[in-house]
This record gives sequence, C-alpha cells and structure tokens, in this order.
Amino acid sequence: MEFGEALDLGRTAFSMALMTAAPILIVGLAVGLIISLFQAVTQLQEQTLTFVPKIAAMVVAATIFVPWIAERMISFTRLMFSTGPY
Repeated sequence: MEFGEALDLGRTAFSMALMTAAPILIVGLAVGLIISLFQAVTQLQEQTLTFVPKIAAMVVAATIFVPWIAERMISFTRLMFSTGPY
C-alpha cells in the first residue's frame, strides 16, 4: 500500500466516522444549549437537569437516524471491499 492510498483510506474513514456521529452529537449539543439557556434564565442550577433530557434526545435522534447511518456504513463497506486489497 502506498502512502497516498493509506492517507486517502484514513481520510475517508475519518470523514465517515464524523458523518455518522454528527447528527446525534448535534442534537445533544442543541438540547444542551437550550437547557443551559433555560438554567441561566431561571437561575435553576440542578446538575441532573442537563443529563436526562440530553440523553433522551440523543436516544430519540439515534433511533431516527439509524437507517441513514446504516446506509452510509453499508455503502462505505461496499466501497472498501470493491477497491480491492491494499
């Protein structure tokens, strides 16, 4: 395997990991930001208030985005098997 091929493979794998994780992480970030703003406005500083809604939203996002993530992973796997041995 040439250095350029290994670099392309690593770059493709890294972008694949980012694309599959991004929807769930963005939902968690948005819910966390909304809860933080709510806590700042109401001065309610309960630590457990941040975790439960964020985890629930991320679970809902995971169930919604699982078909899309699976499709991306299957296409990536097919691409890796079709390129042949390195």
